[in-house]
Amino acid sequence: MTVLANANVVTMDDAGTEFAAGWIRIEDGFVAEVGSDTPPERGEDLAGAVVTPALINTHHHLFQTLTRARAQEADLFTWLKELYPLWARLDAEAEYAAARTGLAELALSGCGTVFDHHYVFPRGEDGLIEAELQAARELGVRIVASRGSMDLGESAGGLPPDGLVEELDAVLADTERLAGLHETGPGARVQLAVAPCSPFSVTGRLMSESAELARSLELPLHTHLAETAEEEAYCQELYGFRPVEYLEQLGWLAGDVWCAHCVHLDDGDVGKLAATGTGVAHCPTSNLRLGAGVAPVRPLLDAGARVGLGVDGSASNERGDLLFEVKQALLVARGRDGPTALTARDALRLATRGGAALLGRDDVGAIEAGRCADLAVWRTDMLELAGARDPVAGLVLSAPHRVDRLLVGGEDVVRGGRLVRASEQEIAQEQRRQAEKFNP
Repeated sequence: MTVLANANVVTMDDAGTEFAAGWIRIEDGFVAEVGSDTPPERGEDLAGAVVTPALINTHHHLFQTLTRARAQEADLFTWLKELYPLWARLDAEAEYAAARTGLAELALSGCGTVFDHHYVFPRGEDGLIEAELQAARELGVRIVASRGSMDLGESAGGLPPDGLVEELDAVLADTERLAGLHETGPGARVQLAVAPCSPFSVTGRLMSESAELARSLELPLHTHLAETAEEEAYCQELYGFRPVEYLEQLGWLAGDVWCAHCVHLDDGDVGKLAATGTGVAHCPTSNLRLGAGVAPVRPLLDAGARVGLGVDGSASNERGDLLFEVKQALLVARGRDGPTALTARDALRLATRGGAALLGRDDVGAIEAGRCADLAVWRTDMLELAGARDPVAGLVLSAPHRVDRLLVGGEDVVRGGRLVRASEQEIAQEQRRQAEKFNP
């Protein structure tokens, strides 16, 4: 049994309970009890630190840590066309280095569960998903990997080069193979999602058959949606529907689906996503970086939609920091809908309970009895929090911060602001070596 005491505990439970002088009792990797004032035993004194649930990242592309700061003034389609040929050089060794880098960055920002949307599978290269799972196990974080896909090449009207797309049957067979890695039940460390890439890189047939396979295997579904105005025009020209309408035709608006971005939505789209239970992974920094716009998060929440946060790939958001994304979500919501659009706690909820809801997990995202002891401990004696009467709001509004301690399943992943199971310097050194493969 472990007891963490003398902390500002932000539980993110249904009632939004917070304990200014709280404690958490941990047993066998799960939260056994949460309370305030006198703990059941002396425990570890956290000296007034803020403790939140470990953050949950609901959209990422770990391989993109290898190609940062490219296409610096490009829109999405231009950016992709510049980067596709570089990504065609990916192999398992580079993927492992990239995943360690991205997962370490996220862990140091307080993130304990990571969804990765991997959709690049160069011909002749194997073991890419297995490489990122190995990296997650070594670092100690939970991962929801995905078997992404692209089968609509340039010659058929798609965006990716023909040499980087796959055959539909090969995609489905590999998806079924990888499904054997999916764990179920409370505390699952490795899970799998089925994730065709986007309307401009995947055929309607692959979208439909992927959904059919995923549902037969009881796996969730993910894709990009409504990210840019160019995507909307593309869908209307090629399919005769706007993006949300197109997904509706394919049977993709459902409670087992969440979509990244959803920037360009009208009121009807918002209503459809909410009514069908289709979730949204909001990626504010990436959307700003590519000039795509700002997702209507306040209207989505008001309609009852599930919304979580994602940092997106490290080639369209060069900082893999989920706490910073919490702040960005707050700022862009206020920029779009005014100063009351999101509170600091609303934004933090997106990265905790919101993320858990998108991934269909009720064992993470809150600090309450029966949930995983996935905890982020944030020091409050930093310069940037000096004078903050409300330490929770101060934490969000002055982000980013490096987490002081991150526990996943009650085990330390970060302690004293440093990785426990790996060397940050060694990871960065190997990452630089692998990234040389992607220079023109």
